[in-house]
Amino acid sequence: MKSKILIVGGAGYIGSHMVLRLAQAGYDVVVFDNLSHGHRDAVLAGELVVGDLADRAMLARLFAAHRFGAVMHFASSIQVGESVQQPARYYANNVGNTIHLVEAMIEHGVQRLIFSSTAAIFGDPIRIPIDEAHPRQPVNPYGWSKSMVEQILADCDCAHGLRSVALRYFNAAGAHPDGLLGERHDPETHLIPLVLQAASGRRTHIGVFGTDYDTPDGTCIRDYIHVQDLVEAHLLALDWLLQGKASTAFNLGNGHGFSIREVIHAVETVTGQRVAVQDLPRRAGDPAILVADSTRARAALGWQPQYTDLHDIVRHAWMWESQRLSPTLQPLDGAKTQN
Repeated sequence: MKSKILIVGGAGYIGSHMVLRLAQAGYDVVVFDNLSHGHRDAVLAGELVVGDLADRAMLARLFAAHRFGAVMHFASSIQVGESVQQPARYYANNVGNTIHLVEAMIEHGVQRLIFSSTAAIFGDPIRIPIDEAHPRQPVNPYGWSKSMVEQILADCDCAHGLRSVALRYFNAAGAHPDGLLGERHDPETHLIPLVLQAASGRRTHIGVFGTDYDTPDGTCIRDYIHVQDLVEAHLLALDWLLQGKASTAFNLGNGHGFSIREVIHAVETVTGQRVAVQDLPRRAGDPAILVADSTRARAALGWQPQYTDLHDIVRHAWMWESQRLSPTLQPLDGAKTQN
């Protein structure tokens, strides 16, 4: 029988895709989410336990009630700008609450953790593409909070044998290819859903921050990785830990960057709609180019991204956006909820 997996933040964007994929792979799944940014109807498999990592007593009850083989941790605050304005909140949630989770794992003998990290730990890049050996020099509290957790996990491995894999995402994008799940942050800050909202009429225009970067069309270039490819990497990282392999970290990206203008053009091509654009001044702290070197993940995990074409990423996200006014998602297996 396969291990029971705890998915913290499993009602959110990436976490909900992970829950469905684990269930399809035959794993028993428990979701722990406070629903501050997640959605009940996004939990399409397993059991949903509504709770908060700040509640240490509830965490103790959760771990006492289940025998988990591993934990996947997606429950973080993720807005860079907000982290600058409210740093204490970000450190409390991303660092403090992760410590609560780790302590509960150690107390109950759960020794495998897959951590949702970020390219923001690298700050302004000194070389492109960015590999795992690139210096970690965050430029905002969000990046610092994730870097701190990576250090805490390394220390807990040395002290307690808690093994972990940190997966550093670049720009997660897209939606489930069958339209079952997608991205619905509130507020939305990610480029592709924002441009799609402009195409669907839910937004009047899209703002482009900076048109004079040293790139072919003057706009920033980013590495967009399909959410389904991300969850496949998590599944492989789980296998890595279940095989008894050592703690490590992997950079996850498409390996190819797309400019903001290219994203807008791809949306117009896929949707057949014109997108109104407003050119705006640069934002402080936006590097011209961020692209991942995922060579190590491909070699060590055998990870092979399937959706590397920008149009496929946009097409799947557009399928999701097109049904937003009348969502009809239902749990596939009668997912249970525990409050």
